[in-house]
Amino acid sequence: MKYLMMVYGNQEKWNSFPAEAWPEALAKQEAFNTKYRESGELFGAYGLADAVNARLVRREGGVPAITDGPYLETKEYMASFYLLDVESEERAQAIAADMPWADETPVELWPILHESR
Repeated sequence: MKYLMMVYGNQEKWNSFPAEAWPEALAKQEAFNTKYRESGELFGAYGLADAVNARLVRREGGVPAITDGPYLETKEYMASFYLLDVESEERAQAIAADMPWADETPVELWPILHESR
């Protein structure tokens, strides 16, 4: 079963993190990524740019129309996402709970219903 796991945040939150705490936080995240990549359950882990870099792309009259994003106007936005391939929903939940940021920020978990190859 495949799952999309998402972590939310915002630039204000990242800026409030003391600079000296970043190396330890990044090491914990990399240890998490390595653990689940080596188990074969983590397909990929992706960190996203700040929301000011997001763009919305529409087609208007057959021509691309590009505006500033993100689509939803919220305080927090998707900061990173992970693709999992696990045996059960319970296993996906256990991995999400093991995320280093899960004690501060909820981890959103979505089953992937369709896959195109």
